[in-house]
Amino acid sequence: MRLFIPATLTMLETLLESDHMPVRSGTAFSATPALVESYSSGDLEEIEHVAFLEAVRASLRLLGGEIDAEAAHETHPYRRVVVSVDVPDAETQLRPDLDTAVVRLSRGSVSLEEVAAVHVDLAGAVETVHEAVDLVDRADLGDEDAELAVGDALDLDLAWYDPVELPFLLDLL
Repeated sequence: MRLFIPATLTMLETLLESDHMPVRSGTAFSATPALVESYSSGDLEEIEHVAFLEAVRASLRLLGGEIDAEAAHETHPYRRVVVSVDVPDAETQLRPDLDTAVVRLSRGSVSLEEVAAVHVDLAGAVETVHEAVDLVDRADLGDEDAELAVGDALDLDLAWYDPVELPFLLDLL
């Protein structure tokens, strides 16, 4: 199953150092049967993009948590990250009670060899992401202005990197 795991640059550094990356609360996003069923049209790639965007939004919350805990990436605290991985279906549990795209990984981390791609914000997104991190909770509670700001961040594409580029990516940021 292809999973989209919300992450941060700090988590990517852990992946690079130890060949494993923690998965916060085991939460990931995928084109689950419930998500597929909720769309009357669209191919798998389009539906996976919906799950991917859910992971992007969750990355905003992870960034906010790291910033609040003073554990954010020292140089680049406002870069969203999503790690795409392929894991056996048996290692996931569908969680439609949380949302149609949510799955729980049965283990607390993923290995570097499972990573299919890494997606990271470009430098031009930082200001918009900073604002979205500050407003994501208000957006979740229905504040329309905050939702617009978060939507602006979701409209910004993350750059795609092959896993073999990870050491260079972190050096070149």
